[in-house]
Amino acid sequence: MTPSEQSQFAATICRMAPVVPVLVIDDIAHAAPLARALVAGGLPALEVTLRTAAALDAIRAMADVPGGVVGAGTLLTPADVKAAKAAGAKFGVSPGATKRLLDACAEYELPLLPGGTTASEIMALLEMGYTVQKFFPAEQAGGAAYLKSIGAPIPQVSFCPTGGISLKLAPDYLSLKNILCVGGSWVAPKDAMLRGDWAAITALAAEAAALSRGQG
Repeated sequence: MTPSEQSQFAATICRMAPVVPVLVIDDIAHAAPLARALVAGGLPALEVTLRTAAALDAIRAMADVPGGVVGAGTLLTPADVKAAKAAGAKFGVSPGATKRLLDACAEYELPLLPGGTTASEIMALLEMGYTVQKFFPAEQAGGAAYLKSIGAPIPQVSFCPTGGISLKLAPDYLSLKNILCVGGSWVAPKDAMLRGDWAAITALAAEAAALSRGQG
């Protein structure tokens, strides 16, 4: 799978909804009901971060939920890519990009949303064919103002910014023409998961799904 093909798939994922939930799952019992709640609210693309022992099992459970497209986040190594693909992930997300990681995604045919933050990182990925990239950590790295500025000299790249974005801040990003969607953890608060309040999560997802994407 070429970088161009990966970016085409990533763009399709990003266009499914204005927000991609970024999920940290500690309890495998939460996985399927969480996925159903988010999909019911209008957020079908789900990023499960590989930050917990339950993450790969969560991907397996969520992969069976109708209407959802589950991906693996925080991919750092080729072993992460192999494990995510085996668990049923349909796409991958990484905070940055290394040659070994990019080669592994090509080898295992896992479409990647690679992270680029500086102009040089973004240009290097573009040179390889990655026209859709993650921008992380979004708020700490300059926020919407930075992405608006980088869009002038590098209009060929579209982004999914993630990191520190809230419902209040999301419209600032989504108004930009080089933003396809944003990643956000606010749609799946830990306390709601612990309570099993899936209706509350569906309501948060519906609120996020209703956000407008502009052409600022």
